[in-house]
Amino acid sequence: MGFLEIILIAIGLSMDAFAVSITLGLNSKKPEIKDYLIPGLFFGFFQALMPFIGYFAGTLFADNIKNFDHWIAFALLVLIGGKMIKESFSKEGEESAKNPSQFLKMLLLAVATSIDALAIGVTFAFFEINIYAAILIIGLTTCAISIGGVKVGSIFGIRFKSKAEIFGGVVLVILGIKILVEHLLLH
Repeated sequence: MGFLEIILIAIGLSMDAFAVSITLGLNSKKPEIKDYLIPGLFFGFFQALMPFIGYFAGTLFADNIKNFDHWIAFALLVLIGGKMIKESFSKEGEESAKNPSQFLKMLLLAVATSIDALAIGVTFAFFEINIYAAILIIGLTTCAISIGGVKVGSIFGIRFKSKAEIFGGVVLVILGIKILVEHLLLH
């Protein structure tokens, strides 16, 4: 898995955090610096932590399943991407993002938006990858995109939320298909 694929995964994973950040931005027409940094740091940290945990869990059993790891990676990416696309049509969760200054609420939002990254970390265990570089890219990308989401939310409102989730989901589905096709054609 190369640098470009990791960046695309980072962007795809960050779309849930971006969507929530947009809703956080709705709370303030003129966000202060903390209104940008709190979501960025929470979401970036947890988006980096989850693949790290998933990677080490995956390495424990990667040797046992290397003959069908491409199918697992494909299934996880398609399921995660499909879930994101499905959720883009749902109105649930828009109200849950209010009042970002509450630590517990931000913690729950960060964990909820990063659970999918745990599965991505498991797929990383099947590839030769520098996990530290990957989680740094994922964390920084999510932080930056979340900060941008707060700004977008404060300017444009909720109308872009579903488009961001659709985009993120489509990117993950395409990456899953790419992994499967490459493995089937090259092995």
